[in-house]
Amino acid sequence: MLKILGKSSSINVRKVLWTCAEIGVPYELEQYGNGFLPTGTPEFLSLNPNGMVPVIIDEGQALWESNTICRYLAVKHGRSDLLPVGPMARAQVEKWMDWQATELNNAWRYAFMALVRRSPAHTDAAAIAASAAEWNRLMTLLDAQLARTNAYVCGDRFTLADIVLGLSLNRWLSTPIERPALSAVEAWFERLAARPAYIQHGANGVP
Repeated sequence: MLKILGKSSSINVRKVLWTCAEIGVPYELEQYGNGFLPTGTPEFLSLNPNGMVPVIIDEGQALWESNTICRYLAVKHGRSDLLPVGPMARAQVEKWMDWQATELNNAWRYAFMALVRRSPAHTDAAAIAASAAEWNRLMTLLDAQLARTNAYVCGDRFTLADIVLGLSLNRWLSTPIERPALSAVEAWFERLAARPAYIQHGANGVP
Protein backbone atom coordinates (compact mmCIF):
# COMPACT_ATOMS: atom_id res chain seq x y z
CA MET A 1 0.00 0.00 0.00
CA LEU A 2 1.11 3.55 -0.70
CA LYS A 3 2.64 5.19 2.37
CA ILE A 4 2.49 8.97 2.81
CA LEU A 5 4.73 10.70 5.33
CA GLY A 6 3.59 14.15 6.39
CA LYS A 7 1.12 15.92 8.62
CA SER A 8 -2.38 16.18 7.21
CA SER A 9 -2.61 19.93 7.89
CA SER A 10 0.30 20.72 5.54
CA ILE A 11 -0.79 22.43 2.31
CA ASN A 12 1.63 20.28 0.30
CA VAL A 13 0.59 17.04 1.96
CA ARG A 14 -3.03 17.93 1.27
CA LYS A 15 -2.28 18.14 -2.47
CA VAL A 16 -1.29 14.49 -2.33
CA LEU A 17 -4.24 13.47 -0.14
CA TRP A 18 -6.67 15.24 -2.47
CA THR A 19 -5.10 13.58 -5.50
CA CYS A 20 -5.39 10.18 -3.83
CA ALA A 21 -9.05 10.87 -3.06
CA GLU A 22 -9.82 11.85 -6.65
CA ILE A 23 -8.12 8.72 -8.00
CA GLY A 24 -9.31 6.37 -5.26
CA VAL A 25 -5.84 5.33 -4.13
CA PRO A 26 -5.70 3.64 -0.72
CA TYR A 27 -2.86 4.84 1.48
CA GLU A 28 -1.40 4.78 4.94
CA LEU A 29 -0.61 8.21 6.39
CA GLU A 30 2.14 8.60 8.96
CA GLN A 31 2.11 12.03 10.60
CA TYR A 32 5.49 13.75 10.31
CA GLY A 33 6.31 17.38 11.02
CA ASN A 34 5.81 19.88 13.83
CA GLY A 35 4.16 18.17 16.77
CA PHE A 36 4.50 14.72 15.22
CA LEU A 37 7.35 12.43 14.20
CA PRO A 38 10.52 14.46 13.47
CA THR A 39 11.77 15.07 9.93
CA GLY A 40 15.36 15.79 10.93
CA THR A 41 16.35 12.25 11.82
CA PRO A 42 18.87 10.28 9.75
CA GLU A 43 16.08 7.85 8.85
CA PHE A 44 13.83 10.57 7.42
CA LEU A 45 16.67 12.45 5.77
CA SER A 46 17.63 9.26 3.95
CA LEU A 47 14.18 9.48 2.29
CA ASN A 48 14.26 13.26 1.67
CA PRO A 49 17.53 15.07 2.34
CA ASN A 50 15.58 18.36 2.50
CA GLY A 51 13.83 17.17 5.65
CA MET A 52 10.44 18.27 4.34
CA VAL A 53 7.04 16.67 3.77
CA PRO A 54 5.39 15.08 1.93
CA VAL A 55 7.33 11.97 1.10
CA ILE A 56 5.71 8.89 -0.35
CA ILE A 57 7.02 5.36 -0.33
CA ASP A 58 5.72 3.25 -3.20
CA GLU A 59 7.09 0.20 -4.92
CA GLY A 60 9.98 0.22 -2.47
CA GLN A 61 11.15 3.73 -3.41
CA ALA A 62 10.81 7.16 -1.84
CA LEU A 63 9.58 10.18 -3.76
CA TRP A 64 9.38 13.81 -2.62
CA GLU A 65 8.14 17.16 -3.99
CA SER A 66 4.36 17.41 -3.76
CA ASN A 67 3.65 18.37 -7.38
CA THR A 68 5.89 15.57 -8.63
CA ILE A 69 4.09 13.10 -6.38
CA CYS A 70 0.72 14.21 -7.77
CA ARG A 71 1.98 13.73 -11.33
CA TYR A 72 3.39 10.32 -10.47
CA LEU A 73 0.10 9.14 -9.00
CA ALA A 74 -1.93 10.36 -11.97
CA VAL A 75 0.39 8.63 -14.46
CA LYS A 76 0.66 5.40 -12.47
CA HIS A 77 -3.09 5.05 -12.24
CA GLY A 78 -3.79 6.01 -15.83
CA ARG A 79 -5.64 9.23 -14.99
CA SER A 80 -5.08 11.10 -18.22
CA ASP A 81 -8.01 13.32 -17.29
CA LEU A 82 -5.92 14.71 -14.43
CA LEU A 83 -2.66 14.81 -16.40
CA PRO A 84 -3.09 14.51 -20.17
CA VAL A 85 -0.89 12.26 -22.27
CA GLY A 86 -0.44 14.62 -25.23
CA PRO A 87 2.74 16.71 -24.90
CA MET A 88 1.13 20.14 -25.25
CA ALA A 89 -1.94 19.35 -23.16
CA ARG A 90 0.27 17.91 -20.43
CA ALA A 91 2.62 20.88 -20.57
CA GLN A 92 -0.31 23.28 -20.13
CA VAL A 93 -1.26 21.53 -16.87
CA GLU A 94 2.33 21.37 -15.67
CA LYS A 95 2.85 25.03 -16.53
CA TRP A 96 0.22 26.08 -14.02
CA MET A 97 1.50 23.57 -11.45
CA ASP A 98 5.00 25.01 -11.76
CA TRP A 99 3.61 28.56 -11.56
CA GLN A 100 1.90 27.64 -8.31
CA ALA A 101 5.09 26.22 -6.84
CA THR A 102 7.32 29.13 -7.85
CA GLU A 103 5.59 32.45 -8.56
CA LEU A 104 2.47 32.12 -6.43
CA ASN A 105 4.09 30.47 -3.41
CA ASN A 106 6.86 33.06 -3.32
CA ALA A 107 4.30 35.85 -3.43
CA TRP A 108 2.19 34.76 -0.48
CA ARG A 109 4.89 33.45 1.83
CA TYR A 110 5.74 36.63 3.77
CA ALA A 111 2.15 37.79 4.29
CA PHE A 112 0.99 34.32 5.29
CA MET A 113 3.83 33.78 7.73
CA ALA A 114 3.13 37.17 9.31
CA LEU A 115 -0.66 37.18 9.44
CA VAL A 116 -1.52 33.52 9.93
CA ARG A 117 1.55 31.87 11.41
CA ARG A 118 2.43 34.99 13.46
CA SER A 119 6.11 34.39 12.78
CA PRO A 120 8.39 36.76 14.75
CA ALA A 121 10.71 36.78 11.74
CA HIS A 122 8.00 38.27 9.51
CA THR A 123 6.91 41.55 11.10
CA ASP A 124 7.96 44.17 8.55
CA ALA A 125 4.79 46.06 7.61
CA ALA A 126 6.08 47.12 4.20
CA ALA A 127 7.09 43.55 3.35
CA ILE A 128 3.67 42.27 4.44
CA ALA A 129 1.93 44.84 2.25
CA ALA A 130 4.19 44.06 -0.72
CA SER A 131 3.59 40.33 -0.35
CA ALA A 132 -0.18 40.77 -0.18
CA ALA A 133 -0.16 43.07 -3.21
CA GLU A 134 1.86 40.62 -5.30
CA TRP A 135 -0.34 37.75 -4.14
CA ASN A 136 -3.43 39.66 -5.27
CA ARG A 137 -1.80 40.54 -8.59
CA LEU A 138 -1.09 36.90 -9.35
CA MET A 139 -4.57 35.82 -8.30
CA THR A 140 -5.87 38.40 -10.76
CA LEU A 141 -3.85 36.67 -13.48
CA LEU A 142 -5.43 33.37 -12.47
CA ASP A 143 -8.84 35.02 -12.57
CA ALA A 144 -8.20 36.11 -16.17
CA GLN A 145 -7.28 32.54 -17.11
CA LEU A 146 -10.43 31.18 -15.48
CA ALA A 147 -12.52 33.80 -17.26
CA ARG A 148 -11.12 32.51 -20.55
CA THR A 149 -11.83 28.85 -19.80
CA ASN A 150 -15.10 29.53 -17.96
CA ALA A 151 -14.54 26.30 -16.06
CA TYR A 152 -11.23 25.01 -14.75
CA VAL A 153 -7.64 26.23 -14.91
CA CYS A 154 -6.71 24.46 -18.14
CA GLY A 155 -10.09 24.21 -19.83
CA ASP A 156 -13.37 22.43 -19.37
CA ARG A 157 -11.89 19.51 -17.42
CA PHE A 158 -10.65 19.29 -13.84
CA THR A 159 -6.90 18.52 -13.73
CA LEU A 160 -3.98 18.43 -11.32
CA ALA A 161 -3.59 22.16 -11.91
CA ASP A 162 -6.91 22.66 -10.12
CA ILE A 163 -5.74 20.57 -7.19
CA VAL A 164 -2.52 22.45 -6.51
CA LEU A 165 -4.05 25.87 -7.22
CA GLY A 166 -7.22 24.98 -5.33
CA LEU A 167 -5.10 24.62 -2.19
CA SER A 168 -3.56 28.02 -2.90
CA LEU A 169 -7.02 29.50 -3.37
CA ASN A 170 -8.07 28.23 0.04
CA ARG A 171 -4.99 29.82 1.60
CA TRP A 172 -5.70 33.13 -0.14
CA LEU A 173 -9.28 33.14 1.14
CA SER A 174 -8.15 32.19 4.65
CA THR A 175 -5.51 34.89 5.11
CA PRO A 176 -6.70 38.23 6.58
CA ILE A 177 -5.72 40.56 3.74
CA GLU A 178 -7.74 42.88 1.54
CA ARG A 179 -8.64 40.99 -1.63
CA PRO A 180 -10.03 42.18 -4.94
CA ALA A 181 -13.37 40.81 -6.12
CA LEU A 182 -12.49 38.14 -8.68
CA SER A 183 -15.68 36.75 -10.17
CA ALA A 184 -14.08 33.94 -12.18
CA VAL A 185 -12.11 32.77 -9.15
CA GLU A 186 -15.30 32.85 -7.08
CA ALA A 187 -17.14 30.72 -9.65
CA TRP A 188 -14.19 28.31 -9.76
CA PHE A 189 -14.28 27.99 -5.98
CA GLU A 190 -17.94 27.00 -6.19
CA ARG A 191 -17.10 24.32 -8.76
CA LEU A 192 -14.30 22.99 -6.58
CA ALA A 193 -16.48 23.06 -3.48
CA ALA A 194 -18.87 20.64 -5.19
CA ARG A 195 -16.11 18.01 -5.02
CA PRO A 196 -16.12 16.12 -1.69
CA ALA A 197 -12.34 15.68 -1.82
CA TYR A 198 -11.83 19.45 -1.89
CA ILE A 199 -14.01 19.94 1.17
CA GLN A 200 -12.11 17.18 2.96
CA HIS A 201 -8.56 18.17 2.04
CA GLY A 202 -8.78 21.69 0.63
CA ALA A 203 -11.43 24.04 1.96
CA ASN A 204 -11.58 22.29 5.30
CA GLY A 205 -10.97 25.23 7.61
CA VAL A 206 -7.17 24.88 7.52
CA PRO A 207 -5.33 27.65 5.65
